Amino acid sequence: MVKKIKVAIAGCTGRMGKMIAKILPEYKNFELSGLLEKSGHPDLGTEFSKITNDSSYNLKISDSYRETLLASDVLIDFTLPDATLNLLECSRDMEVRHVIGTTGFSLSQESDILRYAKEKVIVKAGNMSLGVNLITKLTQMISGALDTDYDIEILEMHHREKVDSPSGTALMLGEAAAKGRGLVFENIKDLDRSKVRGKRKNGNIGLSAMRGGDVVGEHSIIFAGSGERIVISHIANDREIFARGALKAAYWTMSRKPGAYSMIDVLGI
Repeated sequence: MVKKIKVAIAGCTGRMGKMIAKILPEYKNFELSGLLEKSGHPDLGTEFSKITNDSSYNLKISDSYRETLLASDVLIDFTLPDATLNLLECSRDMEVRHVIGTTGFSLSQESDILRYAKEKVIVKAGNMSLGVNLITKLTQMISGALDTDYDIEILEMHHREKVDSPSGTALMLGEAAAKGRGLVFENIKDLDRSKVRGKRKNGNIGLSAMRGGDVVGEHSIIFAGSGERIVISHIANDREIFARGALKAAYWTMSRKPGAYSMIDVLGI
Protein backbone atom coordinates (compact mmCIF):
# COMPACT_ATOMS: atom_id res chain seq x y z
CA MET A 1 0.00 0.00 0.00
CA VAL A 2 1.37 3.42 -1.02
CA LYS A 3 1.90 5.77 1.90
CA LYS A 4 -0.26 8.86 1.66
CA ILE A 5 1.17 12.37 1.91
CA LYS A 6 -0.10 14.03 5.07
CA VAL A 7 -1.20 17.60 4.40
CA ALA A 8 -2.07 20.26 6.97
CA ILE A 9 -3.84 23.51 6.10
CA ALA A 10 -3.07 26.79 7.87
CA GLY A 11 -5.77 29.42 7.50
CA CYS A 12 -8.34 26.66 7.12
CA THR A 13 -11.40 28.87 7.61
CA GLY A 14 -10.37 31.35 4.93
CA ARG A 15 -11.50 31.27 1.32
CA MET A 16 -8.46 29.33 0.13
CA GLY A 17 -8.29 27.01 3.14
CA LYS A 18 -11.88 25.90 2.63
CA MET A 19 -11.36 25.38 -1.09
CA ILE A 20 -8.24 23.24 -0.59
CA ALA A 21 -10.06 21.10 1.98
CA LYS A 22 -13.03 20.77 -0.36
CA ILE A 23 -11.07 19.30 -3.28
CA LEU A 24 -8.39 17.40 -1.35
CA PRO A 25 -10.46 14.14 -1.16
CA GLU A 26 -10.23 13.95 -4.97
CA TYR A 27 -6.48 13.33 -4.60
CA LYS A 28 -6.01 9.74 -3.44
CA ASN A 29 -2.32 10.29 -2.59
CA PHE A 30 -3.16 12.92 0.05
CA GLU A 31 -4.51 12.67 3.57
CA LEU A 32 -5.60 15.66 5.65
CA SER A 33 -3.51 15.71 8.83
CA GLY A 34 -4.58 18.94 10.50
CA LEU A 35 -6.52 22.20 10.30
CA LEU A 36 -4.86 25.25 11.82
CA GLU A 37 -5.98 28.72 12.82
CA LYS A 38 -4.40 31.39 15.01
CA SER A 39 -4.76 31.40 18.79
CA GLY A 40 -7.93 33.14 19.84
CA HIS A 41 -9.78 32.37 16.61
CA PRO A 42 -13.51 31.96 17.34
CA ASP A 43 -13.71 28.62 15.52
CA LEU A 44 -10.97 26.84 17.49
CA GLY A 45 -12.21 23.46 18.71
CA THR A 46 -15.06 23.42 16.21
CA GLU A 47 -15.48 20.44 13.89
CA PHE A 48 -14.54 21.55 10.41
CA SER A 49 -17.68 19.96 8.96
CA LYS A 50 -19.79 22.52 10.86
CA ILE A 51 -17.88 25.39 9.23
CA THR A 52 -18.04 24.02 5.69
CA ASN A 53 -21.27 21.97 5.77
CA ASP A 54 -19.11 19.15 4.40
CA SER A 55 -19.20 15.82 6.19
CA SER A 56 -15.90 14.66 4.63
CA TYR A 57 -13.93 15.62 7.73
CA ASN A 58 -14.47 15.17 11.45
CA LEU A 59 -11.24 16.99 12.38
CA LYS A 60 -11.40 19.91 14.76
CA ILE A 61 -9.78 23.28 14.08
CA SER A 62 -6.69 23.69 16.22
CA ASP A 63 -3.94 26.12 17.18
CA SER A 64 -1.58 23.29 18.18
CA TYR A 65 1.07 24.18 15.62
CA ARG A 66 3.88 21.86 16.70
CA GLU A 67 1.67 18.84 17.23
CA THR A 68 0.06 19.28 13.81
CA LEU A 69 3.29 19.99 11.97
CA LEU A 70 5.02 16.97 13.52
CA ALA A 71 2.21 14.81 12.12
CA SER A 72 2.41 16.32 8.63
CA ASP A 73 4.56 15.99 5.50
CA VAL A 74 3.45 19.28 3.96
CA LEU A 75 1.85 22.46 5.27
CA ILE A 76 -0.21 24.53 2.86
CA ASP A 77 -0.28 28.05 4.25
CA PHE A 78 -2.73 30.79 3.26
CA THR A 79 -2.57 33.04 6.31
CA LEU A 80 -0.90 36.39 7.04
CA PRO A 81 2.83 37.25 6.93
CA ASP A 82 3.41 37.15 10.69
CA ALA A 83 1.60 33.81 10.97
CA THR A 84 3.66 32.34 8.12
CA LEU A 85 6.91 33.33 9.85
CA ASN A 86 5.65 31.85 13.13
CA LEU A 87 4.85 28.56 11.39
CA LEU A 88 8.31 28.45 9.80
CA GLU A 89 9.97 29.11 13.15
CA CYS A 90 7.81 26.51 14.86
CA SER A 91 8.83 23.85 12.34
CA ARG A 92 12.49 24.76 11.90
CA ASP A 93 13.62 21.48 13.49
CA MET A 94 11.16 19.40 11.41
CA GLU A 95 11.20 18.04 7.87
CA VAL A 96 7.71 19.30 7.04
CA ARG A 97 7.61 21.12 3.70
CA HIS A 98 5.90 24.50 3.31
CA VAL A 99 3.73 25.64 0.40
CA ILE A 100 3.12 29.34 1.00
CA GLY A 101 0.33 31.23 -0.72
CA THR A 102 0.37 34.05 1.82
CA THR A 103 1.07 37.50 0.34
CA GLY A 104 1.96 40.95 1.68
CA PHE A 105 5.45 40.19 3.05
CA SER A 106 7.87 43.01 3.83
CA LEU A 107 11.42 42.89 2.44
CA SER A 108 12.78 41.78 5.81
CA GLN A 109 10.18 39.00 6.01
CA GLU A 110 11.14 37.86 2.50
CA SER A 111 14.74 37.65 3.72
CA ASP A 112 13.64 35.59 6.73
CA ILE A 113 11.88 33.10 4.44
CA LEU A 114 15.05 32.69 2.36
CA ARG A 115 16.95 32.02 5.58
CA TYR A 116 14.53 29.24 6.54
CA ALA A 117 14.79 27.82 3.01
CA LYS A 118 18.43 26.94 3.62
CA GLU A 119 17.15 24.09 5.79
CA LYS A 120 13.60 23.54 4.54
CA VAL A 121 11.76 22.92 1.28
CA ILE A 122 9.66 26.03 0.66
CA VAL A 123 7.48 26.81 -2.35
CA LYS A 124 6.22 30.39 -2.21
CA ALA A 125 4.16 32.07 -4.90
CA GLY A 126 1.98 35.15 -5.16
CA ASN A 127 -0.34 33.01 -7.26
CA MET A 128 -0.66 29.24 -7.58
CA SER A 129 -2.52 29.02 -10.90
CA LEU A 130 -1.00 27.61 -14.08
CA GLY A 131 -2.35 30.48 -16.18
CA VAL A 132 -0.88 33.23 -14.02
CA ASN A 133 2.51 31.56 -13.92
CA LEU A 134 2.47 31.21 -17.69
CA ILE A 135 1.79 34.93 -18.16
CA THR A 136 4.49 35.67 -15.58
CA LYS A 137 6.96 33.86 -17.81
CA LEU A 138 5.58 35.65 -20.87
CA THR A 139 5.89 39.00 -19.10
CA GLN A 140 9.57 38.42 -18.47
CA MET A 141 10.15 37.39 -22.09
CA ILE A 142 8.26 40.34 -23.60
CA SER A 143 9.85 42.82 -21.23
CA GLY A 144 13.29 41.57 -22.25
CA ALA A 145 12.44 41.89 -25.93
CA LEU A 146 11.17 45.47 -25.71
CA ASP A 147 13.14 48.55 -24.71
CA THR A 148 11.99 51.31 -22.35
CA ASP A 149 10.11 53.03 -25.18
CA TYR A 150 7.41 50.59 -24.06
CA ASP A 151 6.02 51.64 -20.69
CA ILE A 152 4.93 48.81 -18.41
CA GLU A 153 1.77 49.13 -16.31
CA ILE A 154 0.18 46.40 -14.19
CA LEU A 155 -3.51 46.63 -13.27
CA GLU A 156 -5.19 44.31 -10.77
CA MET A 157 -8.62 43.92 -9.18
CA HIS A 158 -9.78 41.77 -6.26
CA HIS A 159 -12.74 41.39 -3.92
CA ARG A 160 -13.49 44.03 -1.31
CA GLU A 161 -12.17 41.88 1.58
CA LYS A 162 -8.58 41.58 0.33
CA VAL A 163 -6.29 43.33 2.81
CA ASP A 164 -2.98 43.71 0.93
CA SER A 165 -2.43 46.03 -2.02
CA PRO A 166 -1.09 45.65 -4.61
CA SER A 167 -1.70 41.93 -4.80
CA GLY A 168 1.08 39.39 -4.49
CA THR A 169 0.40 38.42 -8.09
CA ALA A 170 0.82 42.00 -9.31
CA LEU A 171 4.15 42.23 -7.47
CA MET A 172 5.19 38.87 -8.94
CA LEU A 173 4.42 40.18 -12.44
CA GLY A 174 6.35 43.36 -11.69
CA GLU A 175 9.34 41.33 -10.57
CA ALA A 176 9.18 39.34 -13.80
CA ALA A 177 9.01 42.48 -15.93
CA ALA A 178 12.00 43.99 -14.13
CA LYS A 179 13.95 40.74 -14.40
CA GLY A 180 13.35 40.69 -18.14
CA ARG A 181 15.16 44.02 -18.38
CA GLY A 182 17.88 43.04 -15.94
CA LEU A 183 16.68 45.57 -13.36
CA VAL A 184 15.80 45.53 -9.65
CA PHE A 185 12.04 45.88 -9.23
CA GLU A 186 12.29 47.72 -5.91
CA ASN A 187 14.21 50.52 -7.65
CA ILE A 188 11.75 51.10 -10.49
CA LYS A 189 8.26 50.36 -9.14
CA ASP A 190 5.61 53.09 -8.96
CA LEU A 191 2.91 52.27 -6.39
CA ASP A 192 1.40 55.69 -5.72
CA ARG A 193 1.49 58.60 -8.16
CA SER A 194 -1.09 60.66 -6.28
CA LYS A 195 1.64 62.45 -4.31
CA VAL A 196 3.87 63.19 -7.30
CA ARG A 197 3.12 65.78 -9.96
CA GLY A 198 4.94 65.34 -13.23
CA LYS A 199 5.52 63.09 -16.21
CA ARG A 200 5.89 59.35 -16.03
CA LYS A 201 9.46 58.36 -15.25
CA ASN A 202 10.96 56.46 -18.16
CA GLY A 203 11.66 52.81 -17.36
CA ASN A 204 9.52 52.62 -14.23
CA ILE A 205 6.88 49.93 -13.75
CA GLY A 206 3.51 51.17 -12.56
CA LEU A 207 1.05 49.18 -10.43
CA SER A 208 -2.59 50.05 -9.85
CA ALA A 209 -5.08 48.23 -7.62
CA MET A 210 -8.87 48.14 -7.50
CA ARG A 211 -11.08 46.51 -4.87
CA GLY A 212 -14.76 45.68 -5.07
CA GLY A 213 -17.48 43.06 -5.02
CA ASP A 214 -16.50 39.40 -5.02
CA VAL A 215 -13.86 39.52 -7.77
CA VAL A 216 -11.62 36.45 -7.43
CA GLY A 217 -8.69 38.01 -9.27
CA GLU A 218 -7.99 39.94 -12.47
CA HIS A 219 -4.57 41.03 -13.74
CA SER A 220 -3.43 42.83 -16.86
CA ILE A 221 0.10 43.71 -17.95
CA ILE A 222 0.24 46.55 -20.44
CA PHE A 223 3.24 47.32 -22.62
CA ALA A 224 2.39 50.76 -24.00
CA GLY A 225 4.46 51.99 -26.92
CA SER A 226 3.97 54.74 -29.48
CA GLY A 227 1.22 53.59 -31.83
CA GLU A 228 0.53 50.25 -30.17
CA ARG A 229 -0.13 48.47 -26.90
CA ILE A 230 0.48 44.86 -25.97
CA VAL A 231 -1.91 43.64 -23.27
CA ILE A 232 -1.74 40.30 -21.49
CA SER A 233 -4.63 39.49 -19.15
CA HIS A 234 -5.67 36.73 -16.78
CA ILE A 235 -9.10 36.41 -15.18
CA ALA A 236 -9.71 33.93 -12.37
CA ASN A 237 -13.35 32.91 -12.08
CA ASP A 238 -12.93 30.32 -9.34
CA ARG A 239 -10.47 29.85 -6.46
CA GLU A 240 -10.30 26.18 -7.29
CA ILE A 241 -7.48 26.90 -9.78
CA PHE A 242 -5.32 28.22 -6.92
CA ALA A 243 -6.19 25.27 -4.68
CA ARG A 244 -5.22 22.73 -7.35
CA GLY A 245 -1.97 24.58 -7.93
CA ALA A 246 -1.19 24.47 -4.21
CA LEU A 247 -1.82 20.71 -4.09
CA LYS A 248 0.36 20.21 -7.17
CA ALA A 249 3.12 22.11 -5.36
CA ALA A 250 2.60 20.01 -2.22
CA TYR A 251 3.15 16.80 -4.17
CA TRP A 252 6.18 18.28 -5.96
CA THR A 253 7.93 19.21 -2.70
CA MET A 254 8.21 15.58 -1.63
CA SER A 255 11.07 14.91 -4.05
CA ARG A 256 12.99 18.14 -3.50
CA LYS A 257 15.96 19.18 -1.39
CA PRO A 258 15.83 22.24 0.91
CA GLY A 259 15.59 25.50 -0.96
CA ALA A 260 13.33 28.39 -1.98
CA TYR A 261 11.15 27.50 -4.98
CA SER A 262 8.34 29.14 -6.94
CA MET A 263 5.44 27.82 -9.00
CA ILE A 264 7.59 28.41 -12.07
CA ASP A 265 9.87 25.68 -10.67
CA VAL A 266 6.92 23.41 -9.86
CA LEU A 267 5.48 23.75 -13.36
CA GLY A 268 8.86 23.47 -15.06
CA ILE A 269 8.33 26.51 -17.29
